[in-house]
Amino acid sequence: MSETRGTTALRRAGIEHRLMRYAYTADGGALQAAADLGVEPARMFKSLVARAGDELVFALVAADAVLSPKKLAVAAGAKHSGLADPREAERATGYQVGGISPLGSRKALRVFLDTSAEEFPRICLNAGNRGHIVEVATADLARLTGATVADLRAVA
Repeated sequence: MSETRGTTALRRAGIEHRLMRYAYTADGGALQAAADLGVEPARMFKSLVARAGDELVFALVAADAVLSPKKLAVAAGAKHSGLADPREAERATGYQVGGISPLGSRKALRVFLDTSAEEFPRICLNAGNRGHIVEVATADLARLTGATVADLRAVA
């Protein structure tokens, strides 16, 4: 299986990981990836690029969760936040929407990881290419990305 910039970053850091592939479709998202790969949605994380104040950041939330812009803003120390424009996210990360990952991103953006990730020793997220998912130890991901762990989920 071919490497992505994300898996290259993991390999160079000496972090054990497992690369998985699925048939990407534009409207499927992280829930489709979880279903296709047999991963529970709570353990499959979306890599969202958001604007917190004047800064672009990564917000990692479970596939079955909705990001709370207010909670992200608080975690980032900003007055407000919201999802970044897709073109802006692609320019900043060097990845296409549907393949965005905090691993190997063109620009090093601050990473915010939802607290639900701590429930699992290993989580899955985009590896940096459409149809490519990487499974990695939660602690290793947090350490490599310098993630701030915070409650980011909107209350249903």
